[in-house]
Amino acid sequence: MGSEMKTKEELNSDAERLLEPILAKKAAGGTISPKERLAIPVQEMPTQDPAARGKNVSEVALGYGECQARLEAERCLGCKNAPCVRGCPVQVPIPRFIEEIQKGDFKAAADTIKETNLLPAVCGRVCPQEKQCQLECTVGKSLKSIDNAVAIGRLERFVADWERENNKVTVPEVKPGTGKKVAVVGSGPAGLTVAADVAREGHRVTIFEAFHKTGGVMVYGIPEFRLPKSIVQAEVDILKKMGVSIETNFLVGRTRTVKELMEEDGFDAVFIGVGAGLPKFLGCPGENLVGVFSANEYLTRANLMKAYDAEKSATPIYQSRIVAVIGGGNVAMDAARMALRLGAAEVHVIYRRTRDEMPARAEEVEHAMEEGIVFDFLRNPEKILGDDQGRVTGMEVKKYELGEPDASGRRSPVPIAGSEYIFDCDTVIVALGNESNPLLTKTTDNLDVDRRGRIIVNEDQKTSLDRVYAGGDIVLGAATVILAMGEGRKAAAAINTLLK
Repeated sequence: MGSEMKTKEELNSDAERLLEPILAKKAAGGTISPKERLAIPVQEMPTQDPAARGKNVSEVALGYGECQARLEAERCLGCKNAPCVRGCPVQVPIPRFIEEIQKGDFKAAADTIKETNLLPAVCGRVCPQEKQCQLECTVGKSLKSIDNAVAIGRLERFVADWERENNKVTVPEVKPGTGKKVAVVGSGPAGLTVAADVAREGHRVTIFEAFHKTGGVMVYGIPEFRLPKSIVQAEVDILKKMGVSIETNFLVGRTRTVKELMEEDGFDAVFIGVGAGLPKFLGCPGENLVGVFSANEYLTRANLMKAYDAEKSATPIYQSRIVAVIGGGNVAMDAARMALRLGAAEVHVIYRRTRDEMPARAEEVEHAMEEGIVFDFLRNPEKILGDDQGRVTGMEVKKYELGEPDASGRRSPVPIAGSEYIFDCDTVIVALGNESNPLLTKTTDNLDVDRRGRIIVNEDQKTSLDRVYAGGDIVLGAATVILAMGEGRKAAAAINTLLK
């Protein structure tokens, strides 16, 4: 069925044949020229067979073998100006960690990444590298395609997985205790990053998490088949070994207010990283029918509460036959692919632009298409239809065409008059993004927010309140794991300076 169906072992064996003469030349004191590096093919990511994976929640991408990783690393030119680093929100020293892979020292590569990023196994899986570090890669530009850039994210994942699977993970060094206390509200990527960087300086850190499990969007939003929960838990376990305390089922704004944490509980600084957990809806008739869900609720039930595992979990999930997912981002892809795994006979993604305008990662769209998910482009629901029992029976859908670009640069969808038709379905999942949950901001006096309820911060992530910082989606709106981590790093640096 072609090279795309090769097993991980076969792909690694192919890489080994290409790698041997390169290593032999280097062992003899030779060097690999830029021209030779540019001739090395991009290493394909091994994946589960599409027909099989649509029926399980095991990870789809299987990760590089050692020879694949070393061969892909040999494609890197080691640019002195390191444009890839400029594209990374947390400034991972990319050429240095790739150089360690070229040497075969995977532990040194992992340690190099962790100088600025303590979640490489997560970032290697879910970060949009094609819009960040890989977008700036000289190799990709030389070969005139982002698809030909060095696969930085896949290499990051490889060394992080190698370190964990070989029991080589080391706990970051923690300085002697300072007696200072820092509260971190929310255990998503921003909060975990702050906790690590602040704990390293010897401050006592307590994370307060509203849910019963830590990890934020990484556990309730991103499905198991894209990011196994055991990997997130392994990162959290490292924080615990660094002395970080974690209190779950603790809703700041209800259990305690920010003011009480500081004035009564004695915290010297607070970081707010509660994410953007309030889903947006269509605002069309029929949205209150039984069978309409926000992607947030649907994915939380399936991921955090393990509705996919009916034998071991009592979490109720709606039984669907034909599912329509509204939206074109990564969350829409996650919801559509999860609906398939939960037993839907047919899943459609309804998107009012074309594939070229979709904000979802290209890899996620390709995986969804391989699994048989249908994409209905240039379509948008006008109303959701139901039966006399209030259950979804379909949607009235209108066709669109693309007009002029909007403020974001994407061409605006323009409705086609008289193009409405009925689309039969029994489940509608709305994946149009999230806004800020107002609970914390409404229970925190004098905390400045914008018109969308996002916390306003300065360049150091400081809020309008003294000794209170914020970052991640509660500041950015729904963004990415790595952007949230970038804000967490800035906030941690400011808190550490404050507490010196």
